[in-house]
Amino acid sequence: MTIESTETTSINILQIPQRWWKKKIVPVIANLKFAISLVLVIAVLSITGTLIEQGESPAFYQANYPEKPALFGFLSWKVIQVIGLDHVYRTWWYLAILVLFGISLLTCTLTTQLPMLKSARKWKFYDNPKFFQKLALSAEIDDRDLTALTAQLQAKKYKIFTEGDKLYARKGLIGKIGPIIVHVGMILTLLGGVWGALTGFIAQEMVPSGETFQVKNILDAGPLSNGQIPKDWSVKVNRFWIDYTPLGTIDQFYSDLSVIDNTSQKELDRQTIHVNQPLKYRGVYYYQTDWSISGVKVRLNNSPIFRLPMAQLGDGAQNRIWGTWIPTKPDLSEGVSLLAKDLQGTLLVYDTKGQLVSSVRSGSSVEVNGVTLKVLEVIGGTGLQIKADPGIPIVYLGFGLLMLGVVMSYFSHSQIWAVIKDGKLYLGGRTNRAQVVFERETIDIIDRLQNSDRHPVIGNLDIPTAVN
Repeated sequence: MTIESTETTSINILQIPQRWWKKKIVPVIANLKFAISLVLVIAVLSITGTLIEQGESPAFYQANYPEKPALFGFLSWKVIQVIGLDHVYRTWWYLAILVLFGISLLTCTLTTQLPMLKSARKWKFYDNPKFFQKLALSAEIDDRDLTALTAQLQAKKYKIFTEGDKLYARKGLIGKIGPIIVHVGMILTLLGGVWGALTGFIAQEMVPSGETFQVKNILDAGPLSNGQIPKDWSVKVNRFWIDYTPLGTIDQFYSDLSVIDNTSQKELDRQTIHVNQPLKYRGVYYYQTDWSISGVKVRLNNSPIFRLPMAQLGDGAQNRIWGTWIPTKPDLSEGVSLLAKDLQGTLLVYDTKGQLVSSVRSGSSVEVNGVTLKVLEVIGGTGLQIKADPGIPIVYLGFGLLMLGVVMSYFSHSQIWAVIKDGKLYLGGRTNRAQVVFERETIDIIDRLQNSDRHPVIGNLDIPTAVN
């Protein structure tokens, strides 16, 4: 007796957490208000990630979000970096909320939507006339059988089940499947977002024309992104150029890129990219986002060709100027500064006192400090943003299912019951939406069933009001 009592007690103890989970936790997680609250939190955090620049350097946040005065009295660069507002979409707390929202949708689907669909697929016949009085729409018709009613329902695309003098018909079961598809689409979208945050990366490179590079300057990356960053292949910038308008403004800039195998040095792919037309290779996208002047090729008298780097002067995005210093004596005691603002315009030559000496165009020469300075070529550099997000296909699939589910949800699930009792045909039905359309359709069926000299007795329905 003692052993049996102990076993019973242990079984009951093991059942307590399961019962507590089903009665306390599951109803909260599957609750619509809880899901809406999570959506609002995700929306607020997403807006925050949109308003605050993402993936910038610490110096950027220190310059734009100082401690004194702090934005709104509390938002400084320290707060941004401690909380993770500089990479909101990859923080553990943002991903945790997405996962919690996905669990809420999944729980709701399993505990509510699937049982509702299972119940809707079942049918039950009724033979008690009192049942029809409880329906929002019901009618009694004298001296009728189910044959004519069946024909009318088939014409209205109903699926019909009969058993003796009892009938059940339904249509629009797809409307019950729609919410489930919506939930599946939302869950897939969340999974795609989480997977992309964990495995994706964003990098930025400024590469001179003619050079080969690998992705090094990574701005933001997920903890599982190492497999996405290219290691066995590089990209060569064959050429970078800019098309200008007749007014001298930039029309479009282009980069001719080749994907090179690091081992065999074989060209694997080649594409010319421009804004909104990236290079895609093995799930990595190379976007054209910026440009610069990286250097200049010059010759002094009959000297060899020198390739000198040019640096951007100032941090302004508008009216950018690049400059370099060219020595005109072997001991570097004298020289000139060369300034340029674009790849097609005139280069300006300044002496050591900051005085404008002359101007020169690419391919032309100028006399300075007793030497002939010839500018052979101004070398452009392409600014590329490199991104990989393996979660994008999952997100697209989720959005597709979401839209499909929304369309499916608009279909009304309509049900009609009928029974012949004591020489009368009792008819009634209900629907989950589009009530007026359903009433008009049912009234049309009733009108077709009756003869011109017979009229149905209709309960729970004021026909003129329903038609209007």
